[in-house]
Amino acid sequence: MLEDTANAEAFARLAQELHGEHGVTETVEAVLQFALSAVGCGYAGLVLAGGNGTLRTAVATDPLIELSDQLQLDSGVGPAYATVADGAELLLVPDSCQEIRWPAWSTGIAQLGLRSVLTVRLAVNGGALGVLQLFDRRPHAFQPADEEVAYVLARHASVAVASAQDQASLWQAADAHKLVGQAQGILMERLGIDGRQAFGVLRRYSQEHNVKLREVALLLTETRRLPVDSLVTQ
Repeated sequence: MLEDTANAEAFARLAQELHGEHGVTETVEAVLQFALSAVGCGYAGLVLAGGNGTLRTAVATDPLIELSDQLQLDSGVGPAYATVADGAELLLVPDSCQEIRWPAWSTGIAQLGLRSVLTVRLAVNGGALGVLQLFDRRPHAFQPADEEVAYVLARHASVAVASAQDQASLWQAADAHKLVGQAQGILMERLGIDGRQAFGVLRRYSQEHNVKLREVALLLTETRRLPVDSLVTQ
């Protein structure tokens, strides 16, 4: 009972800490530091999932984990990929020296001195956000109680990461809107055109040069130069 109460209080503190974080990186770092103490493992890392099934390292507690991640990224196989692709909530590698599911990966991390690996899926509304990875140099380091803690931690982390990503997207959209407005103002003053025509200039330049609208606006606001006169339509 005392242990359950302590875990509940610890997760409550984590939720408060995650609520106070604002960026994806800061949020993930808070999750990993909590994982190290709550599970008692040697290392932790988190990879984020892209829309096309790709993975990328977000944060790791040690450069050794970045090397481990690279083994998966280079080969395209491993527990993190399997967790995302198969929709598994949790995958355990008790001993990398005896792991046969992903031979190249398991041999590589065994050479790095990582023997136990526990991966937990991060997801919101069925969509995979990434994978929380816990590592230890000891074989058979993770017990059922550790798996339960990691699972609950992943649920907290999923909501926090999704919220941070949404917030980042909102800020990026707001910044882009502001930049486009500034660029429109520059064109309106320089070329004597209205806002609609100025936006048309930016959009046509973006399409013809295959450059994102935000990047066109950034170029114009930073340099005040853009070869756009031939694009202006009355």
